[in-house]
Parts: sequence; structure tokens; C-alpha cells
Amino acid sequence: MVIKVFVATSSGSIAIRKKQQEVVGFLEANKIDFKELDIAGDEDNRKWMRENVPGEKKPQNGIPLPPQIFNEEHYCGDFDSFFSAKEENIIYSFLGLAPPPGSKVTKSEEVSSLPNGDVAGEAEGTAEGTEQAEESVESEAHKEDKEDTGDLPESPGKNTEGVTEEGAEGEAEEEEAEEAAEGEDS
Repeated sequence: MVIKVFVATSSGSIAIRKKQQEVVGFLEANKIDFKELDIAGDEDNRKWMRENVPGEKKPQNGIPLPPQIFNEEHYCGDFDSFFSAKEENIIYSFLGLAPPPGSKVTKSEEVSSLPNGDVAGEAEGTAEGTEQAEESVESEAHKEDKEDTGDLPESPGKNTEGVTEEGAEGEAEEEEAEEAAEGEDS
């Protein structure tokens, strides 16, 4: 299976050239086999690309702009879809390819998504949780020090009157981090 990237080598648009370079550069850096097909110099490539981009994916004027990405004859998407897939770390499934064995992408693509959009078991999330738990422990120690000196009100942050939405969210995150820290201590 070969990925086909339709580009316009003589495009006057800087934005299009940058998008094309980003797609091609990413594929090269990740050693993904692809073929770059020029639509500016080859009428057959231009015609094929325009005919094979699905109707619902075409812009209002009906003419899809490069880069357009295909896996053989299967349409993968345009630059925006590519960028989203890259950001969500699902680029191999976007391209219709099997991830290379042992890659970090393999693990995160195999793990199910949670309802809030997070990926269960993601290494970054684990590291974040650990950092939050550590910050929470440090924060608790700091509060205890201040309570000993009498610098803090009797029950900080527990008064619900006048609490902003942001304050409530921060409080909820702190409580979650405290629970996570207590769970690690067990």
C-alpha cells in the first residue's frame, strides 16, 4: 500500500506550500512510504484527484486544494484531517496503515478512548497525574505549615458561597489529586 500525496509544486500560495511541506516532511521523518504526485504539471493527476475526493469533502467551490492524501484509491483526507489525526496520535489509522511494531502509537491506538476524549493508559496522562499528586502533597504540607502558624482561615476553599466556576474546578482537581496520592500511599 502506497500513500499518495497530491501536491502543487508550482503553487503561488505560501499557505498551501507550507501544508504540503508539513505532510511530506512528516511522512519522510516517520519513514512512511509515499508517492508525491504533482497536480500542477500533470493534468491526469489533477483530474484523478478531483474526481476521487468524495463530494462531502470538497469545498464549496467544488475544487479540492492540495495537499490531498490517499492510500492507493482510498481517500484519507486533506491537510486539516491529517493535522487532526497527527495531533490525536491516530495518524496510522488515518492513513489506513498498521502502526510499526513497538511504536508508542501502537499502544495508544489500541487503548480505548474514554467518554471525555482522553485515552485510557496514555503515558502522558499518567505522568500528569503523578505531577498533580506530587503538587497536591506539597500543597497540603504548605497548608499544614500555615495552619500551625494560624495564617489560614479555618476551612480554606470549602465555603461554597461566591465560589467561581474556575475555583470549583480547581478544587475538584485538587481533591482528585489528593485521592490519587492517597491511593499510591496504600
